[in-house]
Amino acid sequence: MRFDPAYSGKVFIMSRPTEEEAQAVIYGMPMDWTVSFRPGSRFGPNRIREASIGLEEYSPYLDSHLEEVSYYDAGDMLLPFGNAQRSLDIIEGYIDELLEKGKFPLGLGGEHLVSWPVFKAFHKTQPNMAIIHIDAHADLREEYEGEVLSHSTPMRKACDLLGPENVYSFGIRSGMREEFQYAEASGMHMSKFEVLEPLKRILPELAGRPVYVTIDIDVLDPAFAPGTGTAEAGGISSKELLAAIHAIAGSDVQVVGADLVEVAPAYDQTEQTAIAASKFVREMLLGFVK
Repeated sequence: MRFDPAYSGKVFIMSRPTEEEAQAVIYGMPMDWTVSFRPGSRFGPNRIREASIGLEEYSPYLDSHLEEVSYYDAGDMLLPFGNAQRSLDIIEGYIDELLEKGKFPLGLGGEHLVSWPVFKAFHKTQPNMAIIHIDAHADLREEYEGEVLSHSTPMRKACDLLGPENVYSFGIRSGMREEFQYAEASGMHMSKFEVLEPLKRILPELAGRPVYVTIDIDVLDPAFAPGTGTAEAGGISSKELLAAIHAIAGSDVQVVGADLVEVAPAYDQTEQTAIAASKFVREMLLGFVK
C-alpha cells in the first residue's frame, strides 16, 4: 500500500488522485535562472506543498472547505537548468494543454519570469484578458544588463502583448525611474505602495472580464516574508494580501488563472514565508476556482 500523498507534503493538501476529475491544476515552475540577487526560488513550490500540511482545510474567511473544490497537484515541471528560453517554452506548452482541457491553472514559482509564458498561452484564447499584478517590483524593464529574459521584465512583456491599459499593478515600491515613467506614460494602471484600497477601486472596472492574477510574495514586507530573493522593506502585511485575494474572489471579475511566485525557502529558517504562501494558495483555490 501507499499512504495518501495528499497528506504527505509531496502534493498540496487534499490534491485529487487524478487530473481528469479536477477543475484546477496546481503545478510548479522550479526556475530561478535569471535572478539578479538571491537565487533559490526553484525550491519554493515544494516547500509550499510541505507547509500546506499545517493548513486547516476550511477557510473561515470564505466559509468554504477544500473538499468543495476539485484540484490536482501535478508536481514540478522538469525544466532544463540554466536554459531560460527552453524552460519558458516548456511552461507555455504545458499551459496550452491545460487550457485545451478546460482546467484552471494555478502555478507556483519560481522566479517571476515564469509568468510570462503563461500570459502568452492565455492570450491565444483570451485576447481580452487583463492582468492583476501584485508585487513589490514594477518588473517593467525591457532588459537587465543586456538580457531580455529576466525576472525584471515580465510585466513589460505583458504590456507589449496585451496592451499596457490591460495591466494593473499594485503594491509597487521598487524599480528604475524609467519604469515608473513608462507606467505613467503608457496608460497602464500602477498603484504604488498600497494594494487593498486601490484594488477595490479598480475591480468594478474589470467586471465581467477574464483576469489573470499574478502574486509575487515579495509584495509582503520582509517582516512577513523574509524568504524571497529580492526582499523590499515597506511592504504590506499578510492580512492585507489575504484581504486582496478575497476582494478579487468576491468581485465580478472572471479569474481564469493565477500564480504565486518568488518563495525562496533558504532565507527563512522559520518557514513563515512558505506557511503564508500555502494559505494564500488555499484562499485562491477556494475563491478563484468556480
